[in-house]
Amino acid sequence: MLTGADGSIIRARTAEWGPFDLETKINVVPKGFVYSAGEMPDGAEGASWTGRFGVVGISMLDHGAPADGINETGLTAGLFYLPGFTDYQEYLPELAGNSIPGDLLASYVLSNFETVDEVRAGLEGIRVVGVVDETLGFPFPLHMLVADRLGGRIVVEYIDGELTIFEAPLGVITNSPTYDWHMTNLNNYVNLSALSIPQVEAAGVTFAPLGAGSGMIGLPGDFTPPSRFVRAVAFSQTARETEGGYDTVREAFRILDNFNIPADAAEGADDDVQSEDLLFSATQVTTASDSQNLTYYYHTMYDRTVHKVDLKQIDFGAMGGEMIVFPTSGDREPTIVDMTPTN
Repeated sequence: MLTGADGSIIRARTAEWGPFDLETKINVVPKGFVYSAGEMPDGAEGASWTGRFGVVGISMLDHGAPADGINETGLTAGLFYLPGFTDYQEYLPELAGNSIPGDLLASYVLSNFETVDEVRAGLEGIRVVGVVDETLGFPFPLHMLVADRLGGRIVVEYIDGELTIFEAPLGVITNSPTYDWHMTNLNNYVNLSALSIPQVEAAGVTFAPLGAGSGMIGLPGDFTPPSRFVRAVAFSQTARETEGGYDTVREAFRILDNFNIPADAAEGADDDVQSEDLLFSATQVTTASDSQNLTYYYHTMYDRTVHKVDLKQIDFGAMGGEMIVFPTSGDREPTIVDMTPTN
């Protein structure tokens, strides 16, 4: 997360997935849309609710509701993979009508709430349970970062079957392990600095840094979530000052370029879900939500051109209750501007 000089609050993220194409789509969801949690583990119908707010975001694997997005009040939320640590609340058949799967958590929050404080209180009233995803063959293990236009930001996790909420002052999240572990791990990197290390003398010999960036010696560079968390904190805390609006979005996208993962580098030896989809990157989509200017930006592995959806131009109450859905990359052909001079 970055904040511009004009108060613009930007929450930007990448979405990595190495085994197969997430088939990301833009969802424009009207105010008053009726959401359904679908079948619970015993076949009973889960919760259904009518959205209070219009939402724009990205859905994955045809789940039919955004896993990342922003609503018309400036509340933003995004789901992130948390394997090995997510333990949703126990499914109770008698409470099926008040239960949702983890993959609908962001949509539930975005469609119902305006501030982080409302989210904190509202999540006490819904049960988030493990429902097997047809594509994966197991429930999506997820946690979530939520931020509002007032500066509030929290991380929501389900640990040992309990709702757990952490304050997130740094506005950074990756994947496993749990958020509090990542925050503790930062103590191992207090030496990192944007300032270069000064030269030193030993036995009459002067030693000086070999180039710029010596203050970041020790910054972890691998693709694991703990290392990416440390890098995200280091880069966001040393980012240039920005004006706000798209200037801050541009800086967020520049930072996130450091996190693009080659597809082959993200495959696990025990991945049991494979496909023949051609992936140009394990980083399939990169998004940015502007809470003050109510704009959602994104680019994908197919097309690096920045696209946007301006929520201010949408009348969410006049959409007839129907969601608008379209592919993030259209025909998946890259936008290439030919600048070749002609005689």
